[in-house]
Amino acid sequence: MTAPRIYADHAATTPLGPEAAAALHAHAGTSFNPSSLHAEGRAARAVLDAARETVGRVLGARGREIVFTSSGTEADNLAIAGAARAMRGRGRHIVSARTEHHAVLNALARLREDDFEIELLEVDSGGRLDSGAFARALRPDTILASLMLGNNEIGTIHPIAELARLARARGVAVHVDAVQAAPYLDLNVRNLGVDLMTVSAHKFGGPKGVGALYAREGTALAPLIVGGSQEHGLRAGTQNVAGIAALAAALDAAAAARETETARVGALRDRFERGVLGSIPEGAINAASAPRLPHISSLAARGVAGTELLARLDLEGVAVSAGSACTSGAVTLSHVVAALGVPAWVERGTIRYSFGRQSSEQEVDRLLAMLPGIVGFLRVDEAFVGTTHRAPVTGLLEDMS
Repeated sequence: MTAPRIYADHAATTPLGPEAAAALHAHAGTSFNPSSLHAEGRAARAVLDAARETVGRVLGARGREIVFTSSGTEADNLAIAGAARAMRGRGRHIVSARTEHHAVLNALARLREDDFEIELLEVDSGGRLDSGAFARALRPDTILASLMLGNNEIGTIHPIAELARLARARGVAVHVDAVQAAPYLDLNVRNLGVDLMTVSAHKFGGPKGVGALYAREGTALAPLIVGGSQEHGLRAGTQNVAGIAALAAALDAAAAARETETARVGALRDRFERGVLGSIPEGAINAASAPRLPHISSLAARGVAGTELLARLDLEGVAVSAGSACTSGAVTLSHVVAALGVPAWVERGTIRYSFGRQSSEQEVDRLLAMLPGIVGFLRVDEAFVGTTHRAPVTGLLEDMS
């Protein structure tokens, strides 16, 4: 009998949780247009309002400060481009980090084309921003800082509360991409001191295609999608009521389980990393010394190409992500791993393993049992070169490097 596949790619997307599935089932066929004034529309509006209040409660915000979107990417774009365009009269300088998600970096690249000045800060070997360097980067014309709470590739956690305090003291609005951190870190926006925060349902057991943006009351935002007056006039279009209800149910469930799941999943990650380092010579853990999200392990083995290891693991029944992606026959290296200043073999060989609600000790042990043999089979001479390129980000990283 074939062993079940091991899903170790929860950072990419999480399986739909029972709470979200129940919400989708409950509202998929009965939710009408929540902007309609008839009884069916009012019922849909009630579902939407309840979801907004739930998300607000989990984030420590008011329901009216929650804007629903089609994804975390759209929420990032609305936060960054919307804030920049609304505040352009005050300045055009925006600060971020080189290790941000492409949804942030590419939004910033578009703004750069519109004559905004984008400053991408370096990170240390653990992927963290230095608070002193961040403070020095803030200028009288700085209007926005956009930073990730927990990195999606290496798991590094930025000291957002401290950075937000420095920015707010200078009158700089702060956007935080909390998409990857949502299941495991406290997202209370008042405690963090941020003005804008992004989450995405499919990262915490919700459906794909729905996200949310917290926008602190009074924060200037210009809408990106115009039409009707939905979502406080910030995001036109008839809302996905069933998806939004499922997002709220999944986020509420994730918040309730946060403490126990953080400990459990973190123990699985630690068990996995100890096993890898104990059984695979010349292995490396990216950002091992930094505070990290509990579910992400970014690893490389000298002499093994990440894309080859990913393919072999897939054949053996394991789903993971590579720190590099194959594009047109060439290996494109991760901009996040490259920013750490690691050796070339780590850049080429990084694989991201990420665990979650469905992960178990038995799965981790199965993975540990097969990895040494696979790595030994694939391992080549250290001089392995291949055709490699760093990941382009719509012209932004190349132009500013």
